[in-house]
Amino acid sequence: MTAVGTVAPEAPPRPGAGAPRPYHFPHFERRALPNGLRLVVAPVHRLPLVSVVVVVDAGAASDPAGQEGLAVLTARALVEGTATMDAVALVERVERLGSALDSGADWDAAVVSLTALAPKLAEAFEVLADVLVRPAFPVREVDRLKGERLAELLHLRSEPRGLAEEAFARAVYAGGSRYARAEAGGEASVAALTEADVRAFHAARYHPAAATVVVAGDVTADEAEALVARTLGTWGGPAAPAPAPVDAPGSATRRVHLVPKADAAQSEVRLGHVGVPRDTPDYFPLLVMNSILGGLFNSRVNMNLRERHGYTYGARSGFDWRRAAGPFSVESAVASDVTVAAAKEMLIEIDRVREESVGDDELSLATSYLDGVFPIRYETTAAIASALASAVVYGLPDDYFDAYRERVRGVTAEDVRRVAREHLRPEALQLLVVGDPAAVQGPLEALGFGPLVVHDVDAVVR
Repeated sequence: MTAVGTVAPEAPPRPGAGAPRPYHFPHFERRALPNGLRLVVAPVHRLPLVSVVVVVDAGAASDPAGQEGLAVLTARALVEGTATMDAVALVERVERLGSALDSGADWDAAVVSLTALAPKLAEAFEVLADVLVRPAFPVREVDRLKGERLAELLHLRSEPRGLAEEAFARAVYAGGSRYARAEAGGEASVAALTEADVRAFHAARYHPAAATVVVAGDVTADEAEALVARTLGTWGGPAAPAPAPVDAPGSATRRVHLVPKADAAQSEVRLGHVGVPRDTPDYFPLLVMNSILGGLFNSRVNMNLRERHGYTYGARSGFDWRRAAGPFSVESAVASDVTVAAAKEMLIEIDRVREESVGDDELSLATSYLDGVFPIRYETTAAIASALASAVVYGLPDDYFDAYRERVRGVTAEDVRRVAREHLRPEALQLLVVGDPAAVQGPLEALGFGPLVVHDVDAVVR
């Protein structure tokens, strides 16, 4: 405790980052079966565990128009029973094998994941193959999953943060873009989906030529190939070409979007625009730039809004990486009476990272963090399999993981400024606020940012 009238001693300088230790991502091999099914195997023999991720080109971006949510519903329904096991029997068999089985979908792919003890891999993989190729899609379970999604949307009406996420997508993307609608679908589209729709989507999109099996753990490449050939070698049929995602922006000029929520104690603020695809050649400079802007606790946005002004407990920025251009956003939750002030500070930080060179300390902090945490992300077989699955989805080169740290460390201050100027576009920013209109609508109209558009909550979740 410091006595009254005395001055606390100055904190010692932060210790410098040590030299990075060498790291190599586990070796992996790529193979292919005659039916077109691709295989990626990373033998890792530290523990008797094996993780499997089957990636299928059947993400939410391939939803047919008017059936938003179908890809996610289909992926979730895979593990609700097969031609030979109902949902209860399936769960019991997986548990008896000491395994974990799950399924889901994001924008770009559907996945079925499995982790099993190495001695039980063959039996567990048979269950995975059954789920993938011969799902039963019982009407009762499909309806239950639809009910769960509709309950989420009902909850969303009273949850400002989730409401802001859904409304921001509508504010940023053109109305005809799949990205303008919720990944798991809205009330109208989900309510209309049927078990027949799920079957038809599975028949059209789940085929070996559209799938890759990723295996990481205590298994050799030959053993994995033999197992996959035995269980999935007869899987056949051509896959329909995946539709190209539409990532067109909703507006080329600034607009303010307000989702009125009269009972909101604070405002959810989003500021951003359509970003860039994951395969951009500027990925690494953008990664470092965003870490400086709002990707780390010590980033400019968080230090400004949280530490300097006390507007919030936390603020961040980020790119949502997808095959096509996902959104870039700066976001925070702030008290209603400082909503506009917080938005102004976000704008200041975006302008500053575009106009001013970053200092050596800031650059070193960001690159050292990204470099330092990279190896510890891949300490489990599940993490290794997941990383390789991402590499499959985004077509990353085989040396991506081993070159990652070098490429992060190679980003310069000039790179950061260049990509900020090229990919952060102040003229196209969309400012979205979910908050109490009595407290924020007038100040937002007076901000001079752009025309104000008021969105109905029903339209956001519909």
